[in-house]
Amino acid sequence: MLKERAEAEGTTVTALIARAAHDAVRDPRLEGAADVFRSFVNEHADAFDAAFPEDAPARLDAPGQAA
Repeated sequence: MLKERAEAEGTTVTALIARAAHDAVRDPRLEGAADVFRSFVNEHADAFDAAFPEDAPARLDAPGQAA
């Protein structure tokens, strides 16, 4: 898919990826997004763990669980 898009735009796959990375880093909508996400997770961790006990971080560290 990337190869076809690059060809259609007259560029390279590497240039497409570089442009996407640059745009993602510079996107003003993402400013502070990591902080908002961390805050949300910290505030709701107990509710998430109760609702999805198999996905709780302590369970994910157990042998045989996905990381």
